[in-house]
Amino acid sequence: MGWIIATLIAAAAQTGRNAAQRRLTAELGTMGATAVRFLFGLPFAALLLAVLATLTPVPMPGAASLGWATLGAVSQIAATALMLLTMESRGFGVTTALIKTEPVTLMLIGALLLSEPLGPLRMAAIATATLGVMLMSGADWRRGGWRAAALGIAAGALFGLSAIGFRGAILALPFGDGALRAATVLVLSLLLQTAIMLAWLGLADRPALAGIARHWRGSLGTGALGALASLFWFIGFALTAAANVRTLALVEVVMAQLVSGRVFREGASRRQRAGMALIVLGVAALIAVSR
Repeated sequence: MGWIIATLIAAAAQTGRNAAQRRLTAELGTMGATAVRFLFGLPFAALLLAVLATLTPVPMPGAASLGWATLGAVSQIAATALMLLTMESRGFGVTTALIKTEPVTLMLIGALLLSEPLGPLRMAAIATATLGVMLMSGADWRRGGWRAAALGIAAGALFGLSAIGFRGAILALPFGDGALRAATVLVLSLLLQTAIMLAWLGLADRPALAGIARHWRGSLGTGALGALASLFWFIGFALTAAANVRTLALVEVVMAQLVSGRVFREGASRRQRAGMALIVLGVAALIAVSR
């Protein structure tokens, strides 16, 4: 199925981008590192849309599409900032697990706002994978671990809301196949996010702007990975319900744990490995019931 392939590509690209952003946080600060994915992703997205425009007409976003895209863009900015803050205290692999509680948000919001049906088998698959996420979080709830966990879960909720916004924007376009719709909304959202971040940094954090200019080489790679990940997320959103895409995306937790151990030298406990197993089980069940 096309949405499965698109989601797996997006998850792999996003894991690489998140790792690159984490490294940039020490140099640029949270908001500077947040801005990088948008500022440096926009040129790649615009180039792709320009290529597609030579082959087929590009749909013009209307008021509905713009409204949904704005919801997605703003939510994604806030979610990225909270994710990077959580990584400072919980580590790369655990933070990735925490933010992957978002399928619960998507399941509820998608049903309410987009009228996407939820059967009992799909709900069970989402619940199984989410239980795995909670086990893998490794939070010590008795010793204040809930504070960092709450930040990560809030980031996940906002990522879920952004997925709803982007899918709504894609569906509101008047015409186009999945790739064309995805590229159009990607450029629109990155334009909005770039404008917001430049305005914010110009008013509140000018040193971060100077840091981004100094670290443009590393930022360019982060932007390219971000644009690639977003494109395939959006293709997935164009092909199936956002909850399906983001639940399958829980495989990113396993990818992130591999990066966490090999790159950042962060280990995994027995409880976290059990959580990974539940995530894989839930994802497999979701694919089975979505065929």
